[in-house]
Amino acid sequence: MSENFKIAFIGLGVMGGPMAGHLARAGHDVTAYNRSPARSEAWRGLWDKEGLSVSFDQTPRDAAAQADIVMICVGNDDDLASVTTAETGVLAAMREGTLLIDHTTTSANMARQLGAACAQQGIGFVDAPVSGGQAGAQNGQLAIMCGGDDAAMARAEIAMQPYAKSIVHVGAVGAGQTAKMANQMCIAGVLAGLSEAIRLAQGAGLDLEKTYQAISGGAAQSWQMDNRWATMTADSFDFGFAVDWMRKDLGYALDEAKRLGLSSPITAMVDQFYADVQAQGGNRLDTSALVTRLPKSSNSK
Repeated sequence: MSENFKIAFIGLGVMGGPMAGHLARAGHDVTAYNRSPARSEAWRGLWDKEGLSVSFDQTPRDAAAQADIVMICVGNDDDLASVTTAETGVLAAMREGTLLIDHTTTSANMARQLGAACAQQGIGFVDAPVSGGQAGAQNGQLAIMCGGDDAAMARAEIAMQPYAKSIVHVGAVGAGQTAKMANQMCIAGVLAGLSEAIRLAQGAGLDLEKTYQAISGGAAQSWQMDNRWATMTADSFDFGFAVDWMRKDLGYALDEAKRLGLSSPITAMVDQFYADVQAQGGNRLDTSALVTRLPKSSNSK
């Protein structure tokens, strides 16, 4: 890497923690903050064992005080506001000419508001939601879709390389979040179809492995099929991207579609399917648990 930065990383969840670790391994000077002290200590212990030097601060503002770049990966719009524009948020400490990269999946409106707040202070801003799940974060293989101006994007792209498989500058501020909405709409629709296909194969008494081999080599092939067919047919869902987070993301997508005067009937329907999974207690299960709302045939193996 041609340039090292002083980076503040805010949010050490299942995505942010691995991402911050990749930055430290790449030689960046990383200061971290997480709302849960217990999680901060857990990451500190892991990184100490690995010999990585990561500092920790008590507030987002403190973590951002000396940073060239601030990166954030939290839960939703409210979480993002609490670590950016609040009294102890990063914008209270960031200097003119620094850069804020937001990896949280938020509403496009939140991205535009935060971008405007950064512009008023002379701070660069890129909304950069990610796709690839926990495994992608751990392996440094995330797909990152970005919104921002060219100058901010040029710096952000260098900084994000340690955990990126692909980085695409989609357009102006908010475009990254809108692209992520499209991403989630595609995933939800594919999983709905995949769920019904699995129940059909089970109900017909087909060999599920041979069925996968037969259909995955043609036009039906998808990432979800390749990575979730085996676990869905084994009723295994205790991993991956949680149903609660998918419903949050689909809500943002439906709101943005409404703002644009667009109809999204499939997304709205699958969103309600996920509400059924939540009602069954599947809030924290992987999104592939969508199949559980469909009863198995009495003929299923």
